[in-house]
Amino acid sequence: MFGDLFEEDFSFISNNHCGKGKKSKPRDSEPPGPRDFTNLSGIKNQGGTCYLNSLLQTLLFTPEFREALFSLGPEELGTLDDSSKPDAKVRIIPLQLQRLFAQLLLLDQQAASTTDLTESFGWNSHEEMRQHDVQELNRILFSALETSLVGTSGHDLINRLYHGIVVNQIVCKECKNISERQEDFLDLTVAVKGVAGLEEALWNMYVEEEYFENENLYRCGACDKLVEASKSAKLRKLPPFLTVSLLRFNFDFEKCERYKETSCYTFPMQINLRPFCEQTEMDDSEYMYELFSVIIHKGGCYGGHYHVYIRDVDELGNWQLQEEEDRLIEDKALRDTENAKEIENPLAVLKGILSEEESKQIPVDQLGQKLLEKKGVSWNKKYRKQYGALRKYLQNHPQVFQFSPDENKVGLKEKHKLPFKSDCQGQDRQSPPQKNDVQWNSEKKPTRLRDGSAGCHWFDLNDSKVQPIKEKDIEKQFQGKESAYMLFYRKSQLKRPPEARGNPRYQIPEHLLNEMNAANTELQKKRAECDSANNGIDLHLHLSSCYKFHNGALHPSLTRKESVVDLTIDRRKTLGDLRQSVFQMLESWEGDMILSVAKPLPAGLHLYQILDGDELTLDGIGLADGADVFVWNGKEVGGTKVMTGPDHEPVVINVLRLAEYNEGGKGQHFTESQHVFSCSTKLGDLRRALAPSGGIILKNGLGPDKEAKNWEVFLEEDMKETVKSVGLTDGCSVLILDSHDQSFVNVSSGNLTAFTYDISWLQVKNFCRTDDEEKHVKITATIETVMSDIKMKAIRELQLEEELANDSCLRPVSGNGKLLSPVPEDYTVKEAELKMGSLLGLCHGKAPTSTQLFLYFIVGSDQNAGPEMEIVVEETASVKECLNLMLEKSGLSG
Repeated sequence: MFGDLFEEDFSFISNNHCGKGKKSKPRDSEPPGPRDFTNLSGIKNQGGTCYLNSLLQTLLFTPEFREALFSLGPEELGTLDDSSKPDAKVRIIPLQLQRLFAQLLLLDQQAASTTDLTESFGWNSHEEMRQHDVQELNRILFSALETSLVGTSGHDLINRLYHGIVVNQIVCKECKNISERQEDFLDLTVAVKGVAGLEEALWNMYVEEEYFENENLYRCGACDKLVEASKSAKLRKLPPFLTVSLLRFNFDFEKCERYKETSCYTFPMQINLRPFCEQTEMDDSEYMYELFSVIIHKGGCYGGHYHVYIRDVDELGNWQLQEEEDRLIEDKALRDTENAKEIENPLAVLKGILSEEESKQIPVDQLGQKLLEKKGVSWNKKYRKQYGALRKYLQNHPQVFQFSPDENKVGLKEKHKLPFKSDCQGQDRQSPPQKNDVQWNSEKKPTRLRDGSAGCHWFDLNDSKVQPIKEKDIEKQFQGKESAYMLFYRKSQLKRPPEARGNPRYQIPEHLLNEMNAANTELQKKRAECDSANNGIDLHLHLSSCYKFHNGALHPSLTRKESVVDLTIDRRKTLGDLRQSVFQMLESWEGDMILSVAKPLPAGLHLYQILDGDELTLDGIGLADGADVFVWNGKEVGGTKVMTGPDHEPVVINVLRLAEYNEGGKGQHFTESQHVFSCSTKLGDLRRALAPSGGIILKNGLGPDKEAKNWEVFLEEDMKETVKSVGLTDGCSVLILDSHDQSFVNVSSGNLTAFTYDISWLQVKNFCRTDDEEKHVKITATIETVMSDIKMKAIRELQLEEELANDSCLRPVSGNGKLLSPVPEDYTVKEAELKMGSLLGLCHGKAPTSTQLFLYFIVGSDQNAGPEMEIVVEETASVKECLNLMLEKSGLSG
């Protein structure tokens, strides 16, 4: 099940495992996130490895175990760098375990990976996805470690810390002969079913006696006969660390199925093992044990999830004071009443919280948590509606708050700091500096909050997630589907040295400290790069000196490359920073500089609001990636006053007039022209501009992008409305009917009655490539417009030679850009089955007639190997004639 974990012939010494020369696996695009406010690292779940994660965290928070492991140097274990050498004996498992522990202690990431460690076990990805039993894994992992440490000073590491002895005795009632048998153990397995708790289970195992009497007698070796006797067991030797496995899973013989015992099963925080020991004359301290880890199983007997409650013996994590939480609960009602009377100034509240912090900066998320704890109400509930998000509010007050380079932490600028109250002891909580300090950015490290008793803080380590818990939360794991499964006790006599308190670097070898230093530096670099990439925005700066204003909008007088400057800037920088950057780019700029939001419209570039408030961030004022910004003096461009804002947006309107003749001889024909009007233009002004001699204006009743059967007349009372208010937008078509055309209109209904089909348009793109770029135009048409007319209009609109009409055709363009079969020129739009708004390509070659077929073919058996080729044949052509044409087209003989 665990690969080569059982092997004893050094097959665990691999030359393919992680070292500097190992080929790395693909990484995620973003680096892992930093640790949260607890300052403890979780472990990633590889897909069913929660049982492994829980056990590894327990071993990590057994300081005596990890320090014994760290004491084994490269001279005994080898190095991972030598794992590729064929003759090198590299003990992969302890090396990978050392490295993982160093990462969990020192690497500034939210969760570490166990991939390299499980690979050293010989697990494959399928094994990682299977969930195993944590009690079984505990024994297997210890066995594998013992095997891999043979021949080193750590050969007895497991026995030294976890080995105990149970003695079983049978006493003959007649000759008093004692028969005894010793059993070694690394963990004690105790019953759960029918037992109230751990102490009762131990009493049943090591105090209660079993009697051989009546028909159930014992054969005494000394008496050589069946006699009455008593059987008992005692703990002969106690280990420094006592591991207790609870038999939660049982078998129901009536139902023939396994089940999980979920009844209440208590266990103490401290336990005295004197009643269960063979020797009881020693001092009580020799028998006292303290609980420090509880592995919890949630689920049933066929699957579930493991996590672990751990007591932080060395106080490596940050934990909220119990007293502070109790006080907050007591004061909550009073605070709620005060908060209801008035809304406090958030600036003063946040300054007060940050001034009480020992560290210069704290994570922004922790600031929100502290606000909740101190004021009894969250930022979102109290301030967000009026002031916006907390991070945005902090960014909008750069004169007060100062962010770390990665924007994850915040503090007060020096001049805004308030007098600070030191803790009751007045002592510095930081660990003494050491030679190999890991680069933690200690000036930004969160404050450690502790009470007076050492090692009393508990954490719930649930794969990647770590959170503080109260000691009384452990009682919730006495029973239920989520309940304690393994218990870990340590001797109360085991005391930790003062220098280990709050010091994750304690006893870690120098080479691992250096490796973690380098890894943290690389992490910081990658986070900075990722942060810059995630927050960088590209702005398009349009320079007024390169623009002119005509026909209602701004148009570049030069090429786009000369008129527009692209600038990449961090969205968290201020408008003042942007203005300074623009000044530096445009050294020749004179006078005032105004930055306005611009937007390219069909009519040209239009300006909206002026960007104001140099202290505001670009994100705060709404500048997004790809935004257009116009740089000008705020008054005129090229001597022409420019009207700005949404009320002066230019609108491009297609103006249609009925033609005096029909070029195609079939269907209706219109002349079309485009005009630009401000959206605030009155319809009366629009009519005077388009029909100075009088006439009627009609618009498509359902808009430019929808199918429509009716044209609606603008009545006289509509003439006071604006272009915007009547719904005319870019691309909308209006029909101008002169006096002699007004017979087409039913004035009573206001509808155009002479036509029963749509007036819309088709797009035509130039694929003849007679110039440098493929232009496209919109051609007004109806479902009865003939394709030859559309082609001629497109040639004129594209300003191509009219001779091209004799050697060109229109081909529909599919959604993926493929040119389809040419459309016969004598077809109408309806007969060609074209949808209004479709894209057509103007291509070289003649279109097939209504009696011809257009065929595609490919030379070769692989459809993707060669280009498609085309031929036109008569409908009556035989297959052989088609094949001959294909051979001729492809230049093949046959």
